[in-house]
This record gives sequence, structure tokens and C-alpha cells, in this order.
Amino acid sequence: MEQLDPLAKFLPQVWFFILGLFLFLYVLLDGFDLGVGILSLTSGSEERRSILMTSLGNVWDANETWLVLMGGSLFGAFPLAYATILN
Repeated sequence: MEQLDPLAKFLPQVWFFILGLFLFLYVLLDGFDLGVGILSLTSGSEERRSILMTSLGNVWDANETWLVLMGGSLFGAFPLAYATILN
């Protein structure tokens, strides 16, 4: 049991880093969605706006996957925090 003591202290830090990485990737990649949304407001023609919105189709769902991974990891690594945050 004493052999697991260092691991028990190290694993929460690893999971905290992983959750931070997921959040960083979501924020970084979601900037594309937000940028295209803002650009579509300033585009003059309906054709250009349609092209901008069509370009979002490939990455929209992929960006939301980071949130799902974050929720699942939070549930697995820190169930009390998951219950408190997502209550």
C-alpha cells in the first residue's frame, strides 16, 4: 500500500493538467467558430456569408468534442467536483 502513496499524490495533478489541456484546446479551436460568426456579420453579400457558414460545418462538432471529453474526464477523475460544477 505504501508503494501507491506517491502515485495517489501525483495522479490528481496529471488529471488536472489533462483537463486544462482539453479546456485550452476547446478555447483555441472555438476561436475559429467565433471569428467566422463575427466575420459573417460584416460580410456584404449573402453569397459570402453562405460560404463562411458552410466552412464551419466541418469543425463545429469537432470543437464541441473537447467539452464532452472534459466532462467525462472530470466525472472520472474528480466526481465530487463534477457533481458540484454540473449540478
